[in-house]
Amino acid sequence: MLLFLQITAFGQSKKVTLPPNWYNLDLLADGYFGISTEKAYKELLNGKEPKQKVIVAVIDGGVQATHEDLKDVMWVNKGEIPGNGIDDDNNGYIDDIHGWNFIGSKKGNLEYDNLELIRIYRKYHDKYQSTIRSTVLDSTEKAEYALYTRATADFGRKYDDAHQTFRVLTIIKKVFDSVATVNKVALPTLELVEAYKADNEEEEQVKKIIRSGTRENGSFEKFYKEIKDGYKQYDAMLQYNLNPKYDARAELVGDNYEDSSERLYGNSDVEGPNGDHGSHVSGIIGASRTNSIGINGISNSVLIMGIRVVPEGDERDKDVANGIRYAVDNGAKVINMSFGKGYKWDKKVVDDAVKYAEQKGVLLVHAAGNDNQDVDVKDNFPNKFYESPESLAYEKSKRDKTLKDLIDAAKPVTNPSMGPMGRPGYVRPVLPKPIDTAKFKFPHASNWIEVGASAYADDSDLKASFSNYGKYSVDVFAPGFMIKSAVPDSKYEEFDGTSMAAPVVSGLAAMILSYYPALTPQQVREIIMKSVVKVSRKVKFSNERGESSRVNFSELCVSGGIVNAYNAMKLAESYATK
Repeated sequence: MLLFLQITAFGQSKKVTLPPNWYNLDLLADGYFGISTEKAYKELLNGKEPKQKVIVAVIDGGVQATHEDLKDVMWVNKGEIPGNGIDDDNNGYIDDIHGWNFIGSKKGNLEYDNLELIRIYRKYHDKYQSTIRSTVLDSTEKAEYALYTRATADFGRKYDDAHQTFRVLTIIKKVFDSVATVNKVALPTLELVEAYKADNEEEEQVKKIIRSGTRENGSFEKFYKEIKDGYKQYDAMLQYNLNPKYDARAELVGDNYEDSSERLYGNSDVEGPNGDHGSHVSGIIGASRTNSIGINGISNSVLIMGIRVVPEGDERDKDVANGIRYAVDNGAKVINMSFGKGYKWDKKVVDDAVKYAEQKGVLLVHAAGNDNQDVDVKDNFPNKFYESPESLAYEKSKRDKTLKDLIDAAKPVTNPSMGPMGRPGYVRPVLPKPIDTAKFKFPHASNWIEVGASAYADDSDLKASFSNYGKYSVDVFAPGFMIKSAVPDSKYEEFDGTSMAAPVVSGLAAMILSYYPALTPQQVREIIMKSVVKVSRKVKFSNERGESSRVNFSELCVSGGIVNAYNAMKLAESYATK
């Protein structure tokens, strides 16, 4: 699923007007915790010409190749003649001028899909819906049943949350629509909302929510857009993402989904029905720095290859693997992946594609996710850890131990009087256990960077409140809050998310490689991680149990800092002269 936010409660204030390119600015010179891109160009690269254009593949939900700030930096397949319906370069893909769309066909494009947990629920529901404790299962069935049980529980929680959120959004939208209708205007204003006579107490409460939302978002217009976008998002979630009866894959893609080795399917429409997310990501990486319009991307010598594999819903592993392979085979040196999910379907096919990229010298940059979760503990796919005999054995032992812990935790305490108010049968709380670091030593990709999101101020709110984290799994943090970039129809909007932080790192990687093309992915990764600005202060942190505290930034990621272009380019120079 695409990793940007539309409806959330932020720890950071949005009651601030930021420079549109704050993420490119310097903390000391400009007062914003950007990555010092402009300082690097001015002080280190002035008068120097890039040695190559670096192809960055944006595997995403769609990129608008005609956007005013992207059209000059789009990758063009010179071996293909546009629109002739022939595979001129014999790469297996017809008219792939700017990339490829793996979730479409001649019949159109797949816009919506389920979450992966729904696909798992649907696969196993008929087989295990009547399973009880006494049902005899073999080892494979036990693993399937455990997966089905977890997916079913998550399905219930997510559906209830989505239903409640959609109900609130519907009520707020109804007031907005009523205000517009009464005043015969297309769009309401805060003044019109204040003057609106509420029909009941519920609408009066909504007016208070609108006032509060306007303050928190910095303007009525931003809050209004957030509600409208959120309504659309949660409507789609209930109709498609969390609906086991919905599955349009066969009709609109037409591949043999069970065949993970199949590669030649899709169409050439790299934008698809919704190019917002992928265009925004692309703009951060490399929006033209010389056209005096819009924004400035990070790299000044980049070509964006659009690869569409992410619908509004969860991406499928087969498509992700094919997207990676297409990027590698067509010259990409960096692949940005601003998506993720909590369940896997066919990890091996993705692992094999990641290994292929590793062998071919391609760097992968992945967004850590927006659930404020510890990904050292919680699953987040895709990831750099390969599915190996060691990891599978570890997973099995973890499943067995979890089951034993649940059984033990359900036993009554030996001294019931110790329970609350002396009630017998009190269940002991399951206390958090130390992280088992053994799994991080299993085989993993050396060409992978996992990215968390940071905010603009050098204060205790530096960690974006939504960002996932992980002392062992997340490598670096980068700006991902109130990031302005390109969206379709040559417009620009602010988005939040680790989806925005990952392309900051991809843009930096492209910047490094454009001046130092001999560097390997492993060296670029090392340079980016070694050159971070270390964060010495403690930052605000809310764990998964809702407990607030302050932690050292080094507890949130491997490097303990925010990426920095100025430092990285200086370090890259030293690598190049060795």
